Amino acid sequence: MAATEIKLGWTTSDSELDPYAIAARYFAEELEKAAPGEFDVSFFPNHQLGNDTEMLEGLQFGTMDAGVITGTQVGQLDTAFQLNDLPFLYADSAQAHAVLDGAVGVELLKRLESQGIKGLGFAEAGFRQTINNKKPVTKPDDFQGIKLRVQPSDLFIDSFRAIGANPTPMAWSDVFTAVQQGTVDGLEIPLAVIYANKYPEVTKYLSLTNHTYNALAVLMSKDVFDRLSEDQQKAVQDSSRKAIDRQRKKVASNEEEVLQRIKDAGMQVNEISNVELFRSKVASVYDEYSEAIGPDLLNKALDQVSK
Repeated sequence: MAATEIKLGWTTSDSELDPYAIAARYFAEELEKAAPGEFDVSFFPNHQLGNDTEMLEGLQFGTMDAGVITGTQVGQLDTAFQLNDLPFLYADSAQAHAVLDGAVGVELLKRLESQGIKGLGFAEAGFRQTINNKKPVTKPDDFQGIKLRVQPSDLFIDSFRAIGANPTPMAWSDVFTAVQQGTVDGLEIPLAVIYANKYPEVTKYLSLTNHTYNALAVLMSKDVFDRLSEDQQKAVQDSSRKAIDRQRKKVASNEEEVLQRIKDAGMQVNEISNVELFRSKVASVYDEYSEAIGPDLLNKALDQVSK
């Protein structure tokens, strides 16, 4: 019997330090352990299968098998996914894991099934940080005058506008050139993605703002998933869970090394001293997006992080 082919795509590099790549490769490894020879997973990094929007459409129509996709972009399909993009929601990764592995995460993933996508879980890219070529960011006022690329998301635009930046939405595939040419002053992405995608070559300042936890949705086309046998479906679900657990540990252990590599590459790094100053600036964003996320879902998450 021929192996079931799974084309697995993501938008970032195929680096050993890239969180998307780690999630993809661990999934393939775990699937081979669970069902030896039954699956043939092939990798398509660097938006070979399109940008996030195009990959989501491919999953819906069954023209793409699986993907590791930024949770923000999944919000195009269901606005409840904007929960994870609320600024300064999670104090640390443990809080994020508790929410995403619990009832809130289950509900989020289940919402995708009616749109033709099977959600397998949430890997992580770590917290998003701020990089730019103008100045270090230590307090909200420092964002004034910085033209910052953000993900094409109203919530990200509104959050950074509330803090005082000049947010500019832009597709990931265009960002490196835009920074290099000075079209934007900088952007906000996780440490591993900064390093793996060579941003120390084109940006001067890294500010550890930890403003948003970057959840990575591990997804499969529902058409593809439904065609699998029950045993194969179980293998896919078990393998994704094990891969996500491994990936989170690996990303966490890589962060210190990645930060040192970024410093060695010449970037100036600073922390922020008062998170509450930033949080106070974005309180209105929570109110504004409560309805889109769902008040009950938002309250469940807030209750979880307050424990």
